[in-house]
Amino acid sequence: MGQYLSPGVYVEEVAGTPPIVGVGTSTVGFIGQVTTGGGFTMPAKPDGSGPYTVAPVDAPRLVTDFTQFKNQFGDFQAGNLTLAHAVFGFFNNGGTRCWVARTADLTNAGNVGTTLGTFAAIDEIAMVAAPGARVKAVQEAITAHCSNLKDRFAILDGQVTATLTPAAIGGGTGNTDYAALYFPQIQVFDPVSQGNIYVPPSGHVAGIYARVDASRGVHKAPANEVVRGALGLEYSLSKGEQDGLNPGGINCIRSLNGNIRVWGARTLGGDANGEYKYVNVRRLLIYLRESIDRGTQFVVFEPNAQPLWKKIIRSVSAFLTNVWRDGALFGVTPEQAFFVKCDETTNPPEVRDLGQVVTEIGVAVVKPAEFVIFRISQISGNPS
Repeated sequence: MGQYLSPGVYVEEVAGTPPIVGVGTSTVGFIGQVTTGGGFTMPAKPDGSGPYTVAPVDAPRLVTDFTQFKNQFGDFQAGNLTLAHAVFGFFNNGGTRCWVARTADLTNAGNVGTTLGTFAAIDEIAMVAAPGARVKAVQEAITAHCSNLKDRFAILDGQVTATLTPAAIGGGTGNTDYAALYFPQIQVFDPVSQGNIYVPPSGHVAGIYARVDASRGVHKAPANEVVRGALGLEYSLSKGEQDGLNPGGINCIRSLNGNIRVWGARTLGGDANGEYKYVNVRRLLIYLRESIDRGTQFVVFEPNAQPLWKKIIRSVSAFLTNVWRDGALFGVTPEQAFFVKCDETTNPPEVRDLGQVVTEIGVAVVKPAEFVIFRISQISGNPS
């Protein structure tokens, strides 16, 4: 408070409680291999300015369109087809930003782990994909990276197999609600061979995640969406076959009504993951946690008393009200959709003595309508 020495009216600026702004959810971290040795020559750029160059191993590069990818990792070419098709499919399906990093060996968990370590400090990464990485230890390194940081989600490729069981398609990778797995491979046009080839779906699916986030929000399940650029499937699944895969968290890509569509929205493990069995539920909670974390940094070192508790409640409640208005929380009123509690009961003297301020938050997350059921009966007479 200022010092006032003479009578008069004094106008002061008072800083309000900073609003919580939602974090981004659509940036992907891609990991892949690019062949550069063994006598291989990088293709020339169309403008004649020389061959494409390749970023060093374990040096992530921000890529915002496919031209930028080519300038740093090469074009569609031998030794780069998997990564190139994945990144192209990402942008073609609605993605706008990704970080791409080369790894020394996509089949070696140690090499991939080193590459993942370079992603840890890049806060904007919200999804991680290593197209074509199907080795159990590698997939588990990716899922561990996501579950340990708790601010990103893994998109995995299923095994190339005709044995249609969750164990066979999952390749033994352990259950986790911080990852989703997609099967089978999709068919795309390859400009190198001038023919159709099968590629892992994770890059295209990552683009669908970004597309749905932008058009509907992270709370909408990234399913019942057309895979742009997909011409066919390596394995055509029937409903009966999917019945045996969906409960185990194998997200199927199917040909339905003339389109190739993502037809699953489960985390890896499905029913075994309980209340976190849906991709959008886990990703929404990641979004809420990260947004509240970043938006309440003003609290640190403030006097731990009622005025601070009220600021926290106002800030978090205002943010969650907007989330509810977007349709992400269940309830006809904000009071039904969430609660925020920060008072003497959550912050007794022994908690305050530890320098802690504790806030309890509860949210009613909207679940996807996975099973749409219409009950039809015959009636007689006037239905009115």
